[in-house]
Amino acid sequence: MRRNLDLAALRALTAIADFGGVTRAAHVLNLTQSAVSMQIKRLEESLDAVLLDRTGRGVQLSATGEQLLTYARRILAMNDEAVSRLTDSAYEGEIVIIVPHDIVYPHIPQVLRHFSAAFPRMQVQLQALHTKIAKERFREGACDLILTTESHCDAGGETLTRLPLVWIGAPGGQAWRQRPLRLALGRYCAFRPGIVAALDRANIPWEAAVESESDRTLEATVSCDMAVHALLAGTEPPHAERINHGGALPELTSHLVNLYVSPSSTTPGVAALADLLRRAWDGRDADMRGALAAE
Repeated sequence: MRRNLDLAALRALTAIADFGGVTRAAHVLNLTQSAVSMQIKRLEESLDAVLLDRTGRGVQLSATGEQLLTYARRILAMNDEAVSRLTDSAYEGEIVIIVPHDIVYPHIPQVLRHFSAAFPRMQVQLQALHTKIAKERFREGACDLILTTESHCDAGGETLTRLPLVWIGAPGGQAWRQRPLRLALGRYCAFRPGIVAALDRANIPWEAAVESESDRTLEATVSCDMAVHALLAGTEPPHAERINHGGALPELTSHLVNLYVSPSSTTPGVAALADLLRRAWDGRDADMRGALAAE
């Protein structure tokens, strides 16, 4: 039959080990010396083992007690973490994060899934906005964290990765062969100046097939082979693919994925979410669950 260890008794055992005796442990635990002694006695009886060596001048842990101490620290740490996560007000509330639409995939869903499992009482409000608008909201204090796609990183930010821009089009599409090259352009797209400059340098005529603030409109235009677009490598949507143009289109510049965390957002949840984002873009997705367990 399985037996359960008494958490209060384990806490008494660790206090005796940390503070050098029953008397000091009782003082730290705000208990009487006899109460602490009784907890240890019950623990010894439940394990049928001697945990304290009482033969010397002081009280020391026996070999079995030292072995149990290792488990006791781990059990108490898990208990205290669970209680804190489920009751501490620092682990509840709302976090607002803004991410450009074109880098929501593939990492953000997995990041939020891991975060939600570790912080079930915290709500995350995800907003998909262009970098320019995201930085305006950040300066206004309207969010806790933002991700951006930029050619540089401003003060207070940190670069998570650098990714090349690549041409994308409809699967098996031919729009990239047309001249003038038909482009699907976002009105506030941070990549737009670089795309246009690269085409001009290559003397490739182009025209805007669609110009919109809606990313869905741009995606629809590309997926039906009416135009081409450019995105960061690895962020291509499922209804589009990287164009194998064999040099017919110019190489594009790379951009930074930057993270900005509000200095006023100091909760454990914000810190944990920021670390998950770092690990995702650093290629350490498999480490995310372990990282949260260590928070």
